[in-house]
Amino acid sequence: MAHVSGVFESSLQKNIEDSRILVVGAGGIGCELLKNIVLTGFKDIEVIDLDTIDVSNLNRQFLFQKQHVGKSKSSVARESALRFAPDAKIKAYHDSIMKEEYGINFYKNFSICLNALDNRAARNHVNRMCLAANLPLVESGTAGYLGQVTVIRKGKTECYECQPKPRQKTFPGCTIRNTPSEPIHCIVWAKHLFNQLFGEDDPDQDVSPDTEDPEAAGDKAGEAAANKESNQAGNVERKSTKQWAQECDYSTQKIFQKLFNDDIKYLLSMDKLWEKRRRPVPLDWDCLPDTTDKTTTVENSNLADQKVWSVADAVTFLDKSISDLKAELKEKGDDLAWDKDTPAHLDFVTACANIRMYIFNIAQKSRFEVKSMAGNIIPAIATTNAVIAGCIVMEAIKILNNQVEKCKTVYLRRQPNPRKRILVTETLEPPNPKCYVCSDKPEVNVMLNMATTTIKFLEERILKTTLNMVAPDVEVEGKGIILISSEEGETECNNEKNLKDFGLMDGSILTCDDFLQNYQLRMFLYHADKLDEDQEFILTGDKAQLQPKEEESKKPEPETAKNGNKESAIDVEAEDVEVVSNGDKKRPAEDSNNEPKSKKAKVDEEDDIVICEANDAAPTKLKAKANTPPAEEEEGVICLE
Repeated sequence: MAHVSGVFESSLQKNIEDSRILVVGAGGIGCELLKNIVLTGFKDIEVIDLDTIDVSNLNRQFLFQKQHVGKSKSSVARESALRFAPDAKIKAYHDSIMKEEYGINFYKNFSICLNALDNRAARNHVNRMCLAANLPLVESGTAGYLGQVTVIRKGKTECYECQPKPRQKTFPGCTIRNTPSEPIHCIVWAKHLFNQLFGEDDPDQDVSPDTEDPEAAGDKAGEAAANKESNQAGNVERKSTKQWAQECDYSTQKIFQKLFNDDIKYLLSMDKLWEKRRRPVPLDWDCLPDTTDKTTTVENSNLADQKVWSVADAVTFLDKSISDLKAELKEKGDDLAWDKDTPAHLDFVTACANIRMYIFNIAQKSRFEVKSMAGNIIPAIATTNAVIAGCIVMEAIKILNNQVEKCKTVYLRRQPNPRKRILVTETLEPPNPKCYVCSDKPEVNVMLNMATTTIKFLEERILKTTLNMVAPDVEVEGKGIILISSEEGETECNNEKNLKDFGLMDGSILTCDDFLQNYQLRMFLYHADKLDEDQEFILTGDKAQLQPKEEESKKPEPETAKNGNKESAIDVEAEDVEVVSNGDKKRPAEDSNNEPKSKKAKVDEEDDIVICEANDAAPTKLKAKANTPPAEEEEGVICLE
């Protein structure tokens, strides 16, 4: 054990024992990390995690056992870690790190923060809070056999948001709602349906047929069909899906009739959609197929989760899941959030997705396959988590030993490099001077249509979703006009107004402030009547990225060969799925927002992941180039120097 006297120099040993450590996340990496730090000799530790323990965690999160299922991860992790080091002082929080209770003063209580998170929003938030509190942060993530650890220091290294992240994989809204052709289209549709019926209503997740589909432009038959059926069994009446479901008491038969019969007939009335496609087949509640679709080729399995349901089976599971969800909704009294590890949630999505697959003649999927696709699961490897957790502690020790200059970014690779090493180090990058988070005077440039962009869109899609603010306040610089207030209801009357209604024009400047994150930036607005490839807006920290493409194309191609050893490059890929509601074109991840490709792999938002992928054949990847290789005696070194 490292905390045995004599392992470290006395000064370092004292620093370790006296330091106060914040561990964010108690999952795959978090369990290994907590074990490592108590055995290293850290005495004062606080760990925070919002999740509870699921059966699926037990194969790799070894601090948990069967009797712990359903309990708080942070609390059980604390109890288990204390058995390794009974004299340690460990405090557990079963809570979200993004709550306002955990402000700058909370972070200032610690010597160092160690991240073991599983989503991008929380990573962004912790990054900003550590910058605001001037607290050293060790960031990490794993994806299968791949992993990464890096150190973030204010003013000395890149922060988590200095380089653009790969854009999430997207599908056009009209494809999801009107013309699905792959299982994932139906699964995304089913997840949206879950939110429409039981979760928070999001207009961008509408599941009803899209009458504005570009392919169906000018087709009046769909409108006629809607009018014809609008008063039959209350099926196509245009109102909130949740409101309609509540009025019919979540009747499975009525929900089935609307989604899988009436809406499909409505789609069939849009003739232009089916000129070159196979037409979907509406289903009748009283005549359900008891076999799977003929396109499904899955061997019979005795494992329930690997069996592909027939439509009749799916309806049975649908009825049971709706009943359970209805009870859960009543018990909680609030919107439900879809959770792949909750049986009723997964059964609902699996049933709805498979019924829709059958209708559109798409190969159906088992419950196990749907869970993997719907949860964007990358297989978690216990050994990878253990290696990365060890690297986190090594970097933390360097910081506590006042050797920040020796900290590295560490990559765990799938294949050895030419030096036969799978652990490869890279010198930490200095801050990006145009980063809209950590630069001295954060600025961001946004190109959009002033006449059509609403204040609500600015708040929800740009400030909260893209810029990851939690509770923004926005005013027009120099005029004092408040557009958005973090005080609830104060500026609600502005929501549906457009930017031009407030006199905003090309070159206008907004001052944006998030008190919780101690984060302020100036937003420069640029007007565009129409953006390329149906983008709703373009956001960048570098104004040069907003120049016309024809000017940009004149620039010489970067000579990537000079930037480092090709063998040490790591490919990056995002497996997330979201729907684009405004068009039918997709923007490649590597050229999102016209941003240059990131120079190195960055942690992303899946199950303990770092979104590194070694398959060069994949089309939408972000190449992470290593910088000039370090001196020969240092390459691959991750031990304490």
